[in-house]
Amino acid sequence: MGLPERYSRPSTQFDISEVDGKKVLRVRADKSYGNMVYDWKGSLSSLKWQWRLDVPLLKADLRYKKTEDIALKVCLSFDMPVASIPAGERTLFRLAQLSSKDKLPTATLCYIWAHAEASGMEITSPYTGRVHYIVVNSGEGQLKTWQEHQRNVSADFLKAFGNETTTVPPVTAIIVGADSDNTEGTSLGYVTDIVVSP
Repeated sequence: MGLPERYSRPSTQFDISEVDGKKVLRVRADKSYGNMVYDWKGSLSSLKWQWRLDVPLLKADLRYKKTEDIALKVCLSFDMPVASIPAGERTLFRLAQLSSKDKLPTATLCYIWAHAEASGMEITSPYTGRVHYIVVNSGEGQLKTWQEHQRNVSADFLKAFGNETTTVPPVTAIIVGADSDNTEGTSLGYVTDIVVSP
């Protein structure tokens, strides 16, 4: 999944590679944007995965639109009722949906490998309140080493979107991605062993 045609950029590249003796998803961004989307409908309590970043995005900074790039992310999209979205954002969301060839999720929670932000930070995208980021790795200290994470999805969702709802809506997709279109950089990472627990 990429950007609307009027914002067209090269697509982030996804392929299967072998690293450390196991098959993994290779994710390479080069002045590009893109997500690999796996439709998965239902409720889940936890998300577990492993990833490794070999080439970071040194200019990425999520506070600003011009530098909002992410070297590696694993996201969940949710079927939040449109009526739960604050009124101003609801209008923007509907306009965005009109310009997209894909059905946009009403809420997205992304676990990310950031560069400027510290691990543990929760950040709202400067582009839209419909996307929240949780930093689980940051910087260059853990490059080229496998990192394993397990998250309580319900707790993380309510921390991010709890001002809009007191319940966790169903998940609609699991997403892996990377983008470097704003900073025009290059990143390289790997993701494997994504496990969800209903």
